[in-house]
Amino acid sequence: MMQAAVLNKFKEPLEIKQVEIPKPGPNDVLIKTIACGVCHTDLHFIRGDWEIFQQFLPRIPGHEGIGKVIEIGSNVDACIKKGDILGIPWIHETCLQCEYCLSNREEVCPKLIRSGVTVDGCFAEYVLMNANFAIKLPDGMDPYTSAPIYCAGVTMYKALKTSKVQPGQWISIVGIGGLGSIGIKYAIAMGMKVLAVVAPDDKVAVQLAKDMGAEEVYDGPAEKHGEWIQNKVGGVEASIVTVPLIIAFDQAFVSVKRCGRVIGVGIPKGNMSFPIARWVTSGIELIGSTLGSRQDLQESLDFAKLHGIECKIEKRKLKDINQIFEDMSNYKINGRIVIDFLEK
Repeated sequence: MMQAAVLNKFKEPLEIKQVEIPKPGPNDVLIKTIACGVCHTDLHFIRGDWEIFQQFLPRIPGHEGIGKVIEIGSNVDACIKKGDILGIPWIHETCLQCEYCLSNREEVCPKLIRSGVTVDGCFAEYVLMNANFAIKLPDGMDPYTSAPIYCAGVTMYKALKTSKVQPGQWISIVGIGGLGSIGIKYAIAMGMKVLAVVAPDDKVAVQLAKDMGAEEVYDGPAEKHGEWIQNKVGGVEASIVTVPLIIAFDQAFVSVKRCGRVIGVGIPKGNMSFPIARWVTSGIELIGSTLGSRQDLQESLDFAKLHGIECKIEKRKLKDINQIFEDMSNYKINGRIVIDFLEK
């Protein structure tokens, strides 16, 4: 038996309980969990923001895990061995045959299987992972500060690549939590100049943005951030929006230069409202960016190791999971929470 946090019903607290340790199928590896980051996507899931997934309850959430391989399925390639340290990312499995999988866009595969949503995830002492999508943690990297890279890190790395911002050019990152903070690190390592946008008068987020290396930080009225950026730096080449707030998307559109790019990562309910005339005549691009492929994930890990990129984390225990989500809902988390499965 193992301890796990189980979501039985949307909008209810997770239940900490003893469940059976899963048995690996032919293509699986069984992983003993070391660390697991807690993502805002987990919060969306447990709150029932995506009702389509109700059919998969009860479920063990979690998709930013790292652990040690202790059992291997019969069809698993010899490249994975017992004792390897692997990650458990959001993408558990895809069809590998559709036009998206065949063009390095696995994250939008129509048959995507999601860790912690459509299969059990890593808010548990043991977890199964499809070996074809399990990416090893590079030697020398810390499992705790690296766990969020398997979602937050690759998500921002992919969004930054999509932004096409060149070294020396300005980019804004809107929302400096777990995603935005590591995004600053990646952007700086890519040579970009970063302007961070945080909630009004959020001193903790301001300090986090500065600690991560942002050159400029805006913490004024939410409805003025686009105008402020235009006045401060003449507009940015691209803006990455990590927060699920419609006003943040609307203001990001205001903030970009002609031929700039607004890249959506956060997922609010509702619709953007922007002047179509400016969109068309200024050549502004609106781009949705979600996660990244296995290649993107490997690149983001290798890039993080090369440049010493780590997430700002706070370790907590599995028994604290409901308080973690309460703190997340009230914007009380500074960086990323990582559940420590080794510390009892």
